[in-house]
Amino acid sequence: MSRLASHPVNAADNTRTFFTTGDGVRIAYRIDGPAENPVLVLSNSIATDLEMWDRQVPELAEHFRVLRYDMRGHGESGIPVGAYSIERFGRDVLELLDSLDVERAHFLGLSLGGFVGQWLGIHAPERIDRLILSNTASYLGPAKQWDEAIAAVLEAADMQETAQRFLRNWFPARMLAPESPIVEPFRTTLLATDRQGLAGSYAAVRDTDMRRTIALITAPTLIIAGEHDPVTTASHSEAMSASIPGARLVVMPAAHMTHVEFPAEFMKAVLNFLLS
Repeated sequence: MSRLASHPVNAADNTRTFFTTGDGVRIAYRIDGPAENPVLVLSNSIATDLEMWDRQVPELAEHFRVLRYDMRGHGESGIPVGAYSIERFGRDVLELLDSLDVERAHFLGLSLGGFVGQWLGIHAPERIDRLILSNTASYLGPAKQWDEAIAAVLEAADMQETAQRFLRNWFPARMLAPESPIVEPFRTTLLATDRQGLAGSYAAVRDTDMRRTIALITAPTLIIAGEHDPVTTASHSEAMSASIPGARLVVMPAAHMTHVEFPAEFMKAVLNFLLS
């Protein structure tokens, strides 16, 4: 069997394969799409897993070999104790590509996944063909707010309050009706998220500032922003667009999960950019 073997494109089936990183963390991943297609890596928001892309994968797999994964601390991947870092998140991707004998790939990251994409564009430009950064930022300070968030999530009795806060930030109120078939899978994932994984990821965001170094990104870059995003605001995307040479900026009338709120428009922007 090829090391880059895939699963049938079936959103109801999210069977994972695993590999182990150099620091001993097991990372879960899944591949969809024909072997002859170029590889596209999808990277998730914090407090989600690879299933956040379920609605996009069937269409993307018509054009690409789609590789998605659970970040450390999320989904079925390992959950090491302590603070994580953007460098370690980025090296997880590089080691995954190495394990599959993939020399270069396109990369699409949303939110925390966009932080990872920026790190890869800066530090591993030879591995990235085209880069898409959605609903993300190069810096989300100050550090104090992240220290408070880490303490709060570790001390909480459960994930109920944290889940509610995330959902209010991710989706407009009109989408938050009880038992929404679109939002409920995200709620379920949030409630199942390990608090150590979330705290470790908060630390990675706290300790990251790429506002100057993103000027080193040479890959063709598309930035997608949500006009009403309360987390990674449109102004964050505008600043990134001004710093990354030749970057394109698309702003949609969305909150944080643009790919869910405006799926057709999101996919049009992504495919136009990757296939141009």
